[in-house]
Amino acid sequence: MQSTARCRKRLATSTSVRSLEDVPTPPRVLTVAGSDSGGGAGIQADLKTMLALGVHGMSVVTAVTAQNSTGVHGYWELPAGAVAAQLAAVLGDIGVDAVKTGMLASPDLVGVVAKLLADVEAPIVVDPVCVSKHGDPLLVPEALEAMVSELLPLATIVTPNLPEVARLTGLTVDDPAGQRRAAEALLALGPQWVLVKGGHLAGEAVDLLTDGAEVRELRSERIETVHTHGTGCTLASAIASYLARGATMLDAVTRAKDYVSGAIRGGFPLGSGIGPVDHGWALGE
Repeated sequence: MQSTARCRKRLATSTSVRSLEDVPTPPRVLTVAGSDSGGGAGIQADLKTMLALGVHGMSVVTAVTAQNSTGVHGYWELPAGAVAAQLAAVLGDIGVDAVKTGMLASPDLVGVVAKLLADVEAPIVVDPVCVSKHGDPLLVPEALEAMVSELLPLATIVTPNLPEVARLTGLTVDDPAGQRRAAEALLALGPQWVLVKGGHLAGEAVDLLTDGAEVRELRSERIETVHTHGTGCTLASAIASYLARGATMLDAVTRAKDYVSGAIRGGFPLGSGIGPVDHGWALGE
């Protein structure tokens, strides 16, 4: 009885000290992506990143993958109605300060996501996921066409790697000049900003950020490790998180790259294949 009374007293005291009206709402970031059962990429990577960067992460699951460190062994997309219901539930009640899209799998899913995001005024970060780290396809060709025609025109920024650039534009990039040509081709598809990631080029890792008027080459050291699973999802989610916190595009991308570099340095072995990056590296103990 005495123990119960003490608990009630502590609860009453804590409630009186900090009422609900005193608790600030953190920036709200929504990820629309597939689930990675191995925990290194997709929805799981997005939510870990958002937590690490101080925003409230929310999720719309578009597909479920059977995935581990050796690759994607199957995936099952959700019905378009289920994806639409998840999106409508979040947008209609909680709202968003930024949105990140990842694996959308089919033209139906691209279409329903684009339709519901069309009236969203918050920044939209499109990670045009086409294949996994192991080369497993995650987007059917018809969905790529839908992404180009329906989703990219809504994007505040699109963040393709070089294989994704090739699929979106037909251009093969093998040097910095090719990055610029690719960026121009991508901007013609409608996004406000383009980040052409240069991780597949030899030498120093250089990403090209541009809105057509401003062009920045963002350089970072190349970290020698095989444990890089989830880097693309993590970068896009970090950009969305910083945009939700009010950063400019240049600042958001620069800070996101710094966060991802730290996560890559902390990448660790998991299973018998490619391990994930460390999303919690910046949190400390």
